Amino acid sequence: GLGALAARRLAAAGWEVVAADLDADGLGATAHRSPNTRVRVCDVADAEAVDAVVAEAGPVHRVVHAAAVGPMATALEQPLADVERVLRTDFLGTVNVVRAALPGMLERGGGELVLFSSLASLLPVPKTSAYAAAKAAVNAYAEAVAAEHAGSGVVIRVVCPRQVDTPGFRAAASADPAATGRMRGIPPGVVLDAVDRSLARPAHDLYVLPDPLTRAVARARRWAPGATARLVGRVTAAR
Repeated sequence: GLGALAARRLAAAGWEVVAADLDADGLGATAHRSPNTRVRVCDVADAEAVDAVVAEAGPVHRVVHAAAVGPMATALEQPLADVERVLRTDFLGTVNVVRAALPGMLERGGGELVLFSSLASLLPVPKTSAYAAAKAAVNAYAEAVAAEHAGSGVVIRVVCPRQVDTPGFRAAASADPAATGRMRGIPPGVVLDAVDRSLARPAHDLYVLPDPLTRAVARARRWAPGATARLVGRVTAAR
């Protein structure tokens, strides 16, 4: 999805890229015909594995952290093991990546940490309780880290897109169209274009809302939470 496309774009622009994922076959496809891309199988929930990838990579200028899982189920029906897996991958995975990459950036006085959250962190919808909670934790963690290292030269961005047209989203939309609001996902390229533009903004401008609908929903959630919740309830109602 987003991580694979980000890796291919950076490699095409001449960057030396290290692509990390649990999916060895997917990594192979990402690095196909890209001599400046190295691949490493890595679970972001494993802090030691993440440390090893970053140490082997050498000085890192930009991290694009898009690893996430989000099985959909109601809060009381979702197995606790699934909740724990979401929190380990989506939140603790982010913590592990930041703790591995940020110290070197601080030593060099610069770098870019692009952390993917979700609009669900700002507007939880039915069947996303664990995912939305994990992504909200990412937001809070990133805000604290950004405040602790303001003026360091390291730029942090938290990307909060609505649904993105990735294999994971398409599978979820096919399995439960109502839960995804029967909406089409944003093209991944649109999201990454917004990230690239955001890196030119002031360092304290933390959040990236990549398309007009995402920005409109975020504003509505802030200024008219009741009406927004009722609208989401109607859109996601099974029918």
